[in-house]
Formats: sequence, structure tokens, C-alpha cells
Amino acid sequence: MAIAGAGLSGLCLAQYLMRAGIDVHVYERDPGPFVRRQGYRIILDRYGLEALRESLPRSLHNLALATGDEPGGHLRFTDSRLRDAFTITFKDEPHATRQVDRLTLRSILQSGLHGRIHYGKDAVAVDGGDPTRPRLLFSDGGAAAASVVVGADGVGSALRAQIMPDADPTKTTMAGIYGRSPLRRNGESIIPDALRTSGVLAIADRPGRAFFFTSMRFGESPPEAFARLAPGSYAPTGDDYVMWGLLLRQEEVPIGIRGDLLALWRLASGMSMDFHPVVRRLVGTAELDATVLNLFATGQRPRRWAVPRATMMGDAVHVMPPFGAHGGNTALRDAALLGHKLVEARATGAPVEEAIANYQDEMVSYAFRAVDTADRLMRRLTGGAAAPHWVLTRVLPRLHRVTVPEA
Repeated sequence: MAIAGAGLSGLCLAQYLMRAGIDVHVYERDPGPFVRRQGYRIILDRYGLEALRESLPRSLHNLALATGDEPGGHLRFTDSRLRDAFTITFKDEPHATRQVDRLTLRSILQSGLHGRIHYGKDAVAVDGGDPTRPRLLFSDGGAAAASVVVGADGVGSALRAQIMPDADPTKTTMAGIYGRSPLRRNGESIIPDALRTSGVLAIADRPGRAFFFTSMRFGESPPEAFARLAPGSYAPTGDDYVMWGLLLRQEEVPIGIRGDLLALWRLASGMSMDFHPVVRRLVGTAELDATVLNLFATGQRPRRWAVPRATMMGDAVHVMPPFGAHGGNTALRDAALLGHKLVEARATGAPVEEAIANYQDEMVSYAFRAVDTADRLMRRLTGGAAAPHWVLTRVLPRLHRVTVPEA
């Protein structure tokens, strides 16, 4: 098995297959495992948690649970001054969801894969000349032959045009400038107690702009938990933090600054001046090197799978706007499902091509329900329709008391 991409889905599939005794190798274009930021906190729902339980050895599964924490119990939708429009309260089901740090989770998913992850290998195509033994081709002229090739190389996938020739993602009008800030400053939380268990989406007075933030608190210090459950594996520092994102229109981000972290931070800082002081404080205390720009896109349903014994998963297939916390969970679900189908085919003697086709049919069904949900939610909360925006920013906040005073 050859997997292109060492993100969450690629590593999760590798873990699943290795546990089943299948020879698997992962090829990643980055020169090393942690050379760039790839997101912050994610919430694992029942699908993400089940995928980890099925894929990981027990010690690594326990490590993921130990370093994570119960997510906050509320998601507040507010105006720019953090005055509540409405609040979603999540069901009180202990362990039904878990918030985890993406860097920590990637470290966990890499544990035990020594010698099976190959960095600096930029996959560019699949050679399907031998239908039973495709080859993954690399930009350096090298190749890796395998029984199955899996493209898990993200939204910018080089393999998608060949394997799914009619399914390039569609650009949206929205983007996000993301950052992270230390949760504590001078020993005190920069998040008011009233928002301790809340995620917040503050909708600006002008349509098409909003600010999201939530805190990531580690259940157990990653260095201590790794030493106990995965000695020898790389353990991130595990300092509690606040992740935040300024949502804005892509046209507001000049092309010339899109790779400039300082310029992106300055843009976020300037566009946050009309928000509550808590928001301005978050941007002002951000770790500059953690700034990330994400141009939101929406995946398109594949109509044809063109290469026998080659398939795709994760953002390479079904990238979606970051509304609803579906992206990471769907990618992990893909990995466990594909792993299950391949292992089952080996046990029963069923054709590998049939196992892959069954995976693709099932994956497209659930994944694009999530894509549609995320896209609708993005349009509803950031669209230009005057009446809903007026209700969210003018009418509903007047019905609630002030939760976070500005003084």
C-alpha cells in the first residue's frame, strides 16, 4: 500500500493497515513532520473517536483521550461586541466528543510508523500501466509500486485530476486568517470566566465578516502522557491556548501578502478593531509564526474514478468550509472505512477493486452531506442577505443581557 500525504487521514489509514499486518508506506511532500502549521484544535465527534479506536493500538488511543479534553458546552453566536444573539448548548454526554490539538494528534498518529513515513517525497501522478500494481510517481523521478495507491494529499492534491478527473473543488468567496494565543497571560486567563466553556462566533456589523475563538485546554500534559504511553515519540509542549480566526472575503486579502505572516497578522489586527476588547486582545497577543491563511473551498462530488486500484480520501476529495467541525472527523472516518474494506477483502478473497468501489460509494454519500451542511452554514452566517444579518446583529442581541462587559 502506498499513501500520498501524512495528514490525519493518511496516518490513520497507515495505523489501521499496519495493525492488520498489511505492508504500508506513507509519502509526504514536506521535508519533515512539523515544518508548517496544519491547524490547531479540532473537536472529535463519534465518527472521529470511533475511527481512532478502530485504527490505533490501545496505548495510542488512550494517549489521544488523555491529552484531549471535554469541549466546551456552548457555542455562542454574538454580535461584534460579544452580546449574545443565540446559544447552542451541546448534549451532556460525557466522552461523546473530545477536543484535541491537531499537532498532538499527528504526533500520536505517527507513533510506531518508524521507517514507513518518507518525507520529501512529492507525489505527482499514478502510473496505472499494470492494473494490479500501480506506481506512485514523485517529482524527483522516483516511484513506489504498490497493490493500492491512496491520495490523501489535501485540497491541493496533485493526484485528484487523474483519479477524480471531474471533481476539482469550487472556490468560495470566503477566507480565514487563523491564529493562536497563549491562554494565560501573567498567570491569568485572557478569556473571561463567562466564556470559559464556550466557543464564540462574533458576527460583524458588515456582512461577510466574523470572528471565531475558543480555548484548547489539555487534559494531561503531552510530555507526561507521551512518556507514560508512547515513550520515545515526539511530544509537543502542550501549553493551553486560544485558537481564533478572522473570517473575511477573499477579495479583502491582497494576493501579495498571502504568504507573509506579519502582513496577514496586521490585516487581522486592523480588521478586528471594531470588535470587543477581548477579540482585540486575542489578536494582539498572538504567536506570529502560528498565523495561517485558509482560502475556503467546497469539494465537488466525483462522477468517475479513473484509475483502477487508486482512490482518494480526506480534503483531497471533500474539502469543506470550516463550519460545523466536520472536516477532520470525515477524514478520519474515511481512513477507518477504507482500512476496513481493504482488510475485509483480504480476509474473504474479494477483489480489491470491489472493496475500493464500495468504500467510494459509502464515502461520497456521507462526506458530501457534510460538505453541503458546512457550505450552507457558511452562507447563512456570512452571506449578504440583509434580513438574517440584521436579525443576528441588531434584533437578537437586544434581547439578552451583556455577558462580557467591555470595561
